[in-house]
Amino acid sequence: MHKNRIDRLIKKMKENNLAHLIISDPYAIFYLLDIKIEPGERALALYLHKDGDLKLLINELFPQDKDIAADLIWYNDVEDGIEKLSKYIKEDEVIGIDKFWPAKFLLRLQEIFPDKKYINGSDIVDAVRRVKDEEEKNLMRESSAINDAVMEEIIPWVIKGLNEKELSAKLKEIYKAHGVEEVSFEPITAYGRSAADPHHSTDDTCGKLGNCVVLDIGGMYKNYASDMTRTVFIGEASERAREIYEIVKEANLRGIAAAKPGNKMSDVDKAARSYIEEKGYGKYFTHRTGHSIGLECHEAGDVSSVNDSEIEVGQIFSVEPGIYLLDEGIGVRIEDLVLITEDGCEVLNKVSKDLKIVQA
Repeated sequence: MHKNRIDRLIKKMKENNLAHLIISDPYAIFYLLDIKIEPGERALALYLHKDGDLKLLINELFPQDKDIAADLIWYNDVEDGIEKLSKYIKEDEVIGIDKFWPAKFLLRLQEIFPDKKYINGSDIVDAVRRVKDEEEKNLMRESSAINDAVMEEIIPWVIKGLNEKELSAKLKEIYKAHGVEEVSFEPITAYGRSAADPHHSTDDTCGKLGNCVVLDIGGMYKNYASDMTRTVFIGEASERAREIYEIVKEANLRGIAAAKPGNKMSDVDKAARSYIEEKGYGKYFTHRTGHSIGLECHEAGDVSSVNDSEIEVGQIFSVEPGIYLLDEGIGVRIEDLVLITEDGCEVLNKVSKDLKIVQA
């Protein structure tokens, strides 16, 4: 159990006048209890009361071989697990339910307690998870350092004649050599016109002279995700491609400069986006500027024009502006992760962002 995280969650519950909370998200349960359970169709629920009472509803199909710092409520496939859980829920009227709990379980609880008020409690859990503790910060640094090393190793392979699928497979081999068994998302290894599609699905395209190559990669290390994008060029880069690259690089740097406590997440988006717009390419920057990251590659709290939440010390999120000119076959994205510090941010990725032409 991570007592400090539970204490922070209880504090946040009290600030929001919420007496009790049901959490079903396996990532959030792992975050709090340090146990991994993927329940599938079965009910899994962590019940937390503001007085510190902590109970875990768990199916007998998931036996645990270590102590869990919560009272366990066991049930089997012929029992009504929600009814069992209900016997421990206290009298307070309002109950927070996270957004991941299947409706069939929530509806059953509503049948049992028709007079209670049910609200979305996910914002409270997300707010606590968003601010990383020292253990998490160090794990994210380690994960990103490995990602840097992997990026440096994969870049030379863009000129080895591999198609996109083969390049992705090579990337996964490199991850395994660094002790990373699982990617944090399906990587994007895109040549030329494919690079101008922000979420291109890897195919059999091969690289050609002058192509830009978008490498959007990340792995899982000790349960924490990395994520980074670099764009390189095969053999040469046209003046047009160089222009686009330098605009995206400057937008990335401006976004990072705005990533500091007291600013809003929307300020980071504005800093990057307004520069691209100033240069006349606003309509070609077609996605948000970033996303929060930690146990999951994409966590709650994005870097967008509509997220006006204030940036807090300990947050980690990406800054990844891009310009995509599909008709010209030019796509450039540059992405770094930033850890918010007292006076700004620490950039977790160290791979150079200077324009790179990969030569045979």
